[in-house]
Formats: sequence, C-alpha cells, structure tokens
Amino acid sequence: MSASIAYFVTGTDTEIGKTLVSCTLLHALARAGVRAAAMKPVAAGAELRDGAWRNEDVDQLAAEAGVVLPVSMTTPYLLRDAAAPHIAAAQEGVHIDLAHIADCYARVAAAADAVVVEGVGGFRVPLSDSHDTADLAQQLGLPVVLVVGMRLGCLNHALLTADAIAARGLTLAGWVANVVDPGMRYGVDNVVALTQRLNAPMLGTVPRLPSPQPALAAEHLDFSSLPGWPRPVSI
Repeated sequence: MSASIAYFVTGTDTEIGKTLVSCTLLHALARAGVRAAAMKPVAAGAELRDGAWRNEDVDQLAAEAGVVLPVSMTTPYLLRDAAAPHIAAAQEGVHIDLAHIADCYARVAAAADAVVVEGVGGFRVPLSDSHDTADLAQQLGLPVVLVVGMRLGCLNHALLTADAIAARGLTLAGWVANVVDPGMRYGVDNVVALTQRLNAPMLGTVPRLPSPQPALAAEHLDFSSLPGWPRPVSI
C-alpha cells in the first residue's frame, strides 16, 4: 500500500497558518474516511516535556492524523532552537539530509492512504549551506498548497512564492487566504487581486477564529478541487 493522495503545504512566511491548514486538511480527509498521515520533516523550536523534546506544530499534526507513526519518521529533524533551520541545525551539529527525508516520506506514504507534508517557514527557507525548503518540495514532487497570510505585503509575497513554486516544476494545486491581521485594510480587494493572478483554485478564506481549531477552519475551506481529493460516495 502507498498513499494515493499527498500534498505539500507551504506559506508566504512563518506564523501565517500552515499548521492550521495542514491540520484542517487532515481533519477533512478523516471525515472523508481516508487514513491520513502527517509529516513535518523539519521543525525548529522544541521544549523538553516528560523526558522528550516536543514541538507544538508536530503535536498538533499528530493529533489530527489518522495514522499514528513514530516522530523519528514523521519529523526526522526536530531542532531545539526556534531559529532558521540551517542555523539551529548547525548549533546542534546536525546536517539536514534531503535523501533521509525522502526515505522517511516513502515509509510514511507506505503506511497511509494520504500524506500531508508541512514545510517549515516560507518556501525558500535555508536548510543547509546548499539546500532549502524549495529543494525539499522539489525532491518530494507533491502538489503544493499555498497558505497566504493576509496582511500588508501579502500580494508580493504570494506572487513571488507562486513564481518560485513554478520555477521548481511543481504544481500549485490551490491556495488559502488566512486572515492573520484582522485590521488589514482592503482585505477583500487583496483576495480578489490574488484570485485574478494566482493560477490555482482558491480553497477559501479562514477568518480570525476564536481558537485555531481545524473543525472551525474546515467550515470556511473546500478542498474538493485538489488533485486526488476523495469524491463523496453516492448512495
């Protein structure tokens, strides 16, 4: 068995809702009856709890995943310092190996019907002196879901990221507008501008939620246009 559905979730920056959208994808797949696994191959920022290093994003993804797998497989590089991954890795004497990540992905995909892979930071965050997250996405070769943090500057960030995704020969399968600045002026106009310029389906707009719960975000998103998305069973 190998996953027939898989997506790589990236964003226009850090802290703009990648984990929320990734968890919502997992939530929606579970509701569709699909056994889904989650990966965050590189996570920077961990704290010691009950004798183990834990990362909040990794824990949230695991909570929504229908297939429970060892963290060593789903997050092969769990770095302690909440810094750029290449810096945090260097501080710990760790080399982030894309081939090892690809091997872990293959094992995760073999254990599930679907895989949601969350990137780290934006699309071009350095992982080492020679590779960045764009190289990772290119190696995995998955359709990309782009989370656009709706705030001043998002138009430039989103369009540049879309160009970078295309330059790697990857498919931008869909994008999500996530309201990170509820006071942003002309928010609707910005969404319209991106809809006109991004060559991918808009999956929805996530408003500022009372709490970042996937079940709440799912009410505002429609993933049915994503490649491979399971179709409702007719009765």
